[in-house]
Amino acid sequence: MRKKFITNLMLIVFLNFLIKPFWVFGIDRTVQNVVGPSEYGFYFTILSFAFLFQILLDWGTANYNSRNIAQNNHLLSKHFSSIIILRFLFGVVFMASIMVVGYLIGYNERQLYLLVIIGFNQFLLSLILYLRSNISALLLFRIDSFLSVLDRLILIIICSILLWGNVTSEPFKIEWFVYSQTAAYSLTAIIALVIVLFKAHFHRLNWSPAFFAIIIKQSFPYFMLILFMGMYSRIDSVLIERLLPVDGELQSGIYAMAFRLLDVANNMSGYLFAVLLLPIFSKMIKDRENLSQILKLSFTLLFMISSTVAVSSLFFGTDIMSLLYHQHDTESLTNYSIRIAESSNIFMTMMFVYVATSTTYIFGTLLTANGSLKQLNIMAFIGMLISLGINLYLIPEMKAMGSAYASLIAQVVTAIIQVVLAFKILDIHFEAKFVLRLGVFVVGLFAFNWLTTYLPYEWFFRLGVSLSLVLMSSFALRLLNVKAFISILKEEK
Repeated sequence: MRKKFITNLMLIVFLNFLIKPFWVFGIDRTVQNVVGPSEYGFYFTILSFAFLFQILLDWGTANYNSRNIAQNNHLLSKHFSSIIILRFLFGVVFMASIMVVGYLIGYNERQLYLLVIIGFNQFLLSLILYLRSNISALLLFRIDSFLSVLDRLILIIICSILLWGNVTSEPFKIEWFVYSQTAAYSLTAIIALVIVLFKAHFHRLNWSPAFFAIIIKQSFPYFMLILFMGMYSRIDSVLIERLLPVDGELQSGIYAMAFRLLDVANNMSGYLFAVLLLPIFSKMIKDRENLSQILKLSFTLLFMISSTVAVSSLFFGTDIMSLLYHQHDTESLTNYSIRIAESSNIFMTMMFVYVATSTTYIFGTLLTANGSLKQLNIMAFIGMLISLGINLYLIPEMKAMGSAYASLIAQVVTAIIQVVLAFKILDIHFEAKFVLRLGVFVVGLFAFNWLTTYLPYEWFFRLGVSLSLVLMSSFALRLLNVKAFISILKEEK
């Protein structure tokens, strides 16, 4: 299993690093710069609002399905023929819910219009994730890897034409960005559906209310978990916009500048690990295999990546944000400087959130594979209360920065709880020497970044020197071991 994990991790990371950096820094960042922080904040707030209801599109069926099919491949055809109907019924409930609530909280005509399109996009994304859960559950990771970047590849093509193709004399509108997503998600969903239909030997749809009830009942713990985690992960920008009537959209836009980078970091690392690990952990638990080695391997890799990004961002955050985000046409130099300063502080904080979410992606996935949903739901409920309480207290005083602090505290607390739960429930542990090596690695991160501040060179050169020293230290501490990787690839089945 370690060989399967490593080989497929290399493929999915390669594909994501090939496509997603250009999407983030070439397309998404350009859209933010072109439309301006207020207009992007307008879009981002509606996106976050729709995301709060995302669970209504899924009801936990994707996670339940991935775990169940990984342990029982023969059930794919039977379950798919009914669950796919449920997904469309969930879509109707989701669209009705977001429109009613959006109207009740006072969304205007333009906000409601964009909410309809974004809601449909969220439905397509949820459908893609469900279809991919079937593919990954069959351990067809290569196919899943290509599907994981297909929508972004299509989006890059469409948005590149709209941004730089001179196909229109009108300035780029945020609505065009949303329409592009609709086209990309639709095409990806169709391709994923064809693959699953072929693999499931699909014959016909199965309308079975009794089976629907069983699936919903069995998925309900996953539903509650995703609901609570979604609340403390995505409610921030919605609260910013609602609690700050004067400059809510601007503050949401400033928050989005940093949050989008956190989102990218998670999607290009933690989420990829979780997609691979959930079916692998599920099968290993069913077969009563030892989990310690693959858990240690995956956590080590992800912890080193996330902690390196976090500490480096602390020293180079302002430089990075100034490089990525430019002064808008209608923005004064003073306002731009204030915006960069605020977003840089949020960015530095959010990158430490990244360390916590990375830990959650490993240990939360392990607990999900084990079926420890009761404990996870209690943990997520605690996280939701912490996030809501701190956001409501800090946003009126500190604006977007208050949300960053709320996210950091909630994510760190929930990550620690999950580590403790995993060690206790599954009776696993990390050796003291291993923990000590991780501690030395973190101390080295701060030391290397601090030392490079004395170098008389541009910041990107100093960052490169620091990262080189970090890489060498990881080998010196044997956190990265080339011989061990080669041995796994050669000897394990």
